[in-house]
Amino acid sequence: MTHTVPTLPLPDFAHERVEVITGRRSGLFLTVALHSSALGSALGGARLWTYAHWSDALGDALRLSAAMTLKNAAAGLDAGGGKSVIALPPGTTLDADRRRAAFLDLGDAVESLHGLYRTAEDVGSTTDDMLVVSERTEHVVGLPDAVGGSGEPAGPTSLGVYEALRATLERVAGTADVAGRRITISGLGQVGSRLAVRLSAEGARLTVTDVNPAKRDLATELGADWVTPGQEHLAPADVFVPAGIGGLLTDEVIDALDAKAVCGPANNPLADHSGAERLAGRGILYAPDFVVNAGGVIYLDLEAKQLGTRAEIMDRVAQIGDTVRRIFDTADSRGVTPLEAAEGLAAERLAAGGRQPALAH
Repeated sequence: MTHTVPTLPLPDFAHERVEVITGRRSGLFLTVALHSSALGSALGGARLWTYAHWSDALGDALRLSAAMTLKNAAAGLDAGGGKSVIALPPGTTLDADRRRAAFLDLGDAVESLHGLYRTAEDVGSTTDDMLVVSERTEHVVGLPDAVGGSGEPAGPTSLGVYEALRATLERVAGTADVAGRRITISGLGQVGSRLAVRLSAEGARLTVTDVNPAKRDLATELGADWVTPGQEHLAPADVFVPAGIGGLLTDEVIDALDAKAVCGPANNPLADHSGAERLAGRGILYAPDFVVNAGGVIYLDLEAKQLGTRAEIMDRVAQIGDTVRRIFDTADSRGVTPLEAAEGLAAERLAAGGRQPALAH
């Protein structure tokens, strides 16, 4: 079954540089979007996904790269924002040779930016794919553990989401304890699945869904309720966790959402920026995605720069919960949405040119 990204309008263009090519080996549409290098070499993953039209892939790269600027700035990293996308036409399945060709093409595209952008695995790509990219450029992080790389970042991402979710629960339920709390997870990929397993083990009451029906086996294993994709927002929940592809929270979904809060790892879950105000208008607390899901990029950047042991880096990832608490406090004191507060945190750091680490304590 082929699943495509929702078609959304092209965002405003505020990027330093965007490469758009047809891969000379694979024949596929590739784009590398460098949004900002103000804080250092940009870091953002390489997405391999199906799009109805190449312009949808370009729009996704523009949105995701801009979100990476916010994410890396708010996370206190000396890294700018970028993203790369390899677009598959509907119905396309890559065999091993063409997949390898696609990531060699990506390596060439990344190399053309001469170190201003570093790539990593993302939705649809793997650490092994990054090893292929490394044949064409050194500007890649998250290589397999077996070759001395930092490996799969989904674990650190999941840890950050877990700590953010606890901070969110603290606001809407009075305690960070997940036991007995109703949590809906939309998307059981690498991060969503890890989160579901941990929350189930701690006694949460889970409702889950995924566009891949095979994921229903995990729901059964965890004793979670399964709902049809597209209906998950109707399930009563303390926290709704968007963990799939972006754009899920349309005006219609927000208006029908039966949850006290939204906190999840999906990039750009709001179909429109105004969705943050719409959620606030319904009394639904929103933990901004680019803060919640920063664990993976924190891990990859600090590992690549050898800034601490793995244990120290994971402690840094866990501080995402404290950042979320601070954002909620700022939003309350200023009378703005948490999204506006988080964007303000990132903007302040960008304006300071990296002199104020956002996660310093």
